Amino acid sequence: MNLALWIFQGLLALIFLFAGGLKLVLPIAQMTKQMAVPLPGLFLQFIGVCEVLGAIGLILPRLLRVRPGLTPLAAVGLVIIMIGATVVTLAGGSIAQALSPAIVGLLAAFVAYGRWRLSP
Repeated sequence: MNLALWIFQGLLALIFLFAGGLKLVLPIAQMTKQMAVPLPGLFLQFIGVCEVLGAIGLILPRLLRVRPGLTPLAAVGLVIIMIGATVVTLAGGSIAQALSPAIVGLLAAFVAYGRWRLSP
C-alpha cells in the first residue's frame, strides 16, 4: 500500500507541477481563450500557486519526515481544486473533458485517505 501511495503521490505531483507551472507562466489572455467558461486571470494564477504548493506538499513532508501529517492535507486541498475544475468543465458543457479532473481528484482522494490512515 505504501508503494502504491508513493507512486500516486509522484504522478500527482508531476501533474500538478506541470498544470500549476503553466498557469503561472502562460499569459492570462492565452489561458482564458482556451476555456469554455472564462475565469479571472488572477484567480487562475492563484489556482496555479495552490497547485504548485500542493504538489510540493504531496512529496516533501513525507520524504523529509518533517510534519508528514501535511501530506494528506495537501491531497485534500488538491481534491477541492479538482472538484472545482470538474464543475467548471461540466458548466462549459463538456462531459467527456470533465472526466480528466474527476479522475485526478479521485487519485488525490485516494492519497489523502491512504496517508491519513497510515500516518504515525
